[in-house]
Amino acid sequence: MDTEFRFRPLRPLAALPPLAARIAVSVVFIVSGWGKLHDLRSVVDFFRRLGIPAPELQAPFVATVELVGGALVLVGFGARLASLFLMATMAVAIATAIWPDTTGVVDLLGRVEVLYLVLFAWIAVAGPGAISVEAILARRRLARPLTPAPAAAG
Repeated sequence: MDTEFRFRPLRPLAALPPLAARIAVSVVFIVSGWGKLHDLRSVVDFFRRLGIPAPELQAPFVATVELVGGALVLVGFGARLASLFLMATMAVAIATAIWPDTTGVVDLLGRVEVLYLVLFAWIAVAGPGAISVEAILARRRLARPLTPAPAAAG
């Protein structure tokens, strides 16, 4: 049985939750990436304390992934690929900075970093939604009339 959005009164609002999720998570990462890029020395020192290898390379890489990836997720263009990169940064953050301080699964699942990981996984799988640059471009592509192929010379 097809379970695709059966509650008709809310159907017009179906595009809003993916948009809201993208805005909420991407703004956090844009601001975080911007802040990291403007204070790389502190980020390098923090990464070094966490034992992250090559912190001098990792810090600007992570800052750029957060800033650029967050912006791509926000507008909904390349959001699936950007989400994969952002998931990787969250997985490392959880493994290095969060996991050692957790007292169990419930504590871990209550951390905002896990929520970010889940949201990025959802965006990576489901895409950015109907209100996104990708969706607008797809609608334009579908609306364009097909041009006939040129006849073969013979």
